[in-house]
This record gives sequence, structure tokens and C-alpha cells, in this order.
Amino acid sequence: MTTENSFFSKVYEVVRSVPEGKVTTYGAIAKYLGSPQSSRMVGWAMNAAHSHPDIPAHRVVNRKGLLTGKHHFGGSNVMNQLLENEGIKIIQDQIQNFESYFWDPLEQLRDF
Repeated sequence: MTTENSFFSKVYEVVRSVPEGKVTTYGAIAKYLGSPQSSRMVGWAMNAAHSHPDIPAHRVVNRKGLLTGKHHFGGSNVMNQLLENEGIKIIQDQIQNFESYFWDPLEQLRDF
């Protein structure tokens, strides 16, 4: 297993832990994994996650609550719809009241 695959596996484990109706960020995952400068690599892991149906990639957004990865869901509104189905309000690709939906793995999970 390469270092990248190992990192991706750790990212996926965190993302699988995000509860329905909550979101986390690329940066929060990177920070939790002890690599705060690796937000972009978390994004790459999310791009590759679409071949894994058990990973709720739609629950990972940017630090401002923007749906920056929406184009990876096979349609411009798929990510919106998935989040709205979980009770999250979105206007113009922006999660409303982002802080109330934010799930921080540093506070919610034990270290790997």
C-alpha cells in the first residue's frame, strides 16, 4: 500500500463517521489526521471516493461551507439534493447556518 492509499483510507474512515445531517471540511479532516497542510490531498481522496458507494463524500465541503466538489457527483445539483435530503439548507451552493451543521472530527473521534 502506498502512502497516498494509506492516507486516502484514513480520510475515508473519517468521512464514514460523519453523521447524517452534518458536514465536515477538507481542512478539518487533514488537521485530524495530523497533516493540517494536506487539505488538497483530502480533496483528491474525495474525488477518488466516488467509486466507493459507502463513503458519504457529499458531507465534505470547503471551510466556508461551499459545495466546491459538487461537479464530481454526476450532476450540478446532486450534492445539493443529497445534503438537502438530510435537512441541510443550501442557497447558491452555500450551506446556510454552516456552524450548526459542522462536525469536527477533532472533537468527535479518537485518534487513529
